[in-house]
Amino acid sequence: MAMHKILTLNNISSLGLERLPKDLFQVSSETKDPDGILLRSFKMHDMEIPKSLKAVGRAGAGVNNIPVEKLTKLGIPVFNAPGANSNAVKELVIAGMLMAIRHIGPAWQFSQGLTGTDAEISKAVEAGKKNFAGFELPGRTLGVIGLGAIGRLVANAALSLGMKVIGFDPGLTVEGAWQLSSDVKKANSVDELLRQVDFVTFHVPLIEQTRRLINAERLKFMKDGVVILNFAREGIVDDAAVSAAIKDGKVYGYVCDFPSNLLKNHERVITLPHLGASTAEAEDNCAIMVAEQVRDFLENGNVRNSVNFPEVAAPRESAHRMIVANANVPNMLGQISETLGNAKLNIHDMVNRSRGDYAYTIVDLDNPVPEDVRQKVAAIGGVLMVRVL
Repeated sequence: MAMHKILTLNNISSLGLERLPKDLFQVSSETKDPDGILLRSFKMHDMEIPKSLKAVGRAGAGVNNIPVEKLTKLGIPVFNAPGANSNAVKELVIAGMLMAIRHIGPAWQFSQGLTGTDAEISKAVEAGKKNFAGFELPGRTLGVIGLGAIGRLVANAALSLGMKVIGFDPGLTVEGAWQLSSDVKKANSVDELLRQVDFVTFHVPLIEQTRRLINAERLKFMKDGVVILNFAREGIVDDAAVSAAIKDGKVYGYVCDFPSNLLKNHERVITLPHLGASTAEAEDNCAIMVAEQVRDFLENGNVRNSVNFPEVAAPRESAHRMIVANANVPNMLGQISETLGNAKLNIHDMVNRSRGDYAYTIVDLDNPVPEDVRQKVAAIGGVLMVRVL
């Protein structure tokens, strides 16, 4: 098999890189003409895309740092690792709820500021603790917006802590619903959910529809004393509106992973330095998942967990495989089949899936595909990429 070159743009967990055997993969942070790129938060937007590039793997969930649209037009799938960091984020969300309702930050600071003898400290503790009285989770309602891998874990964990849970996700898959406790109530809209909750947490990507999901308008009809948690993406919550609502006594607490000048020293706000996925386990899980997906694509053309191409994975039925990424336009399969038929190549098996404007096809053949035939397929209008494996 051909040696594949992998360029790393960030440090990738060694457990992930172990999934790329040295006899088949040359992994380096220097490679000039990579077949694949592995990265974490490196910003690729200004980077010149190498002509040799066939796949990009992001060891994490969000892909804001990757020019997905540009790569899609080149027929390059972008892989991510959804769910690999979900337990790490879930644990931090639960910690965030407890920190907010028990005033753990200010209470800790109060304790650090105590001076005098132990007896004097003890007296100050008894006098000061009334300023940090909180409340408990059981019986309170948590709203979970976004029921992907993380949102489902958060919902299930909150139920086990005695909370009531309402979820909203217009894109919830049947597979996802199976993994969600049947005790999670379903809201039909963001507004319906927000009217009923004591806590709300967001587990959605930042796109136009999710920008400022919490804003001044919505805060008006939310319950008094609500706690807001944002461990998803900066921009999903309108920080200025929440700040005003805290000052008005409407919002009890705000916990987020995105400090700013407005928030970092704000009363009743806890900001953490983007710790959501910062655990050794999450980094390893993300790297393993994405390395395996990039490898499977380079070697077998299988697409799993791509953000820009459909899920297509087929067992190898023959030694000869051709993969095609194309615009989702009529008669594409007909033209591909015809081109192969004219070259007297017999199709053993063909799998095609579309997703929005793009489609992806795997063709297993009984004979090798000559280069001139590959070029003919590449010349079909709407074809973005053709590779023979």
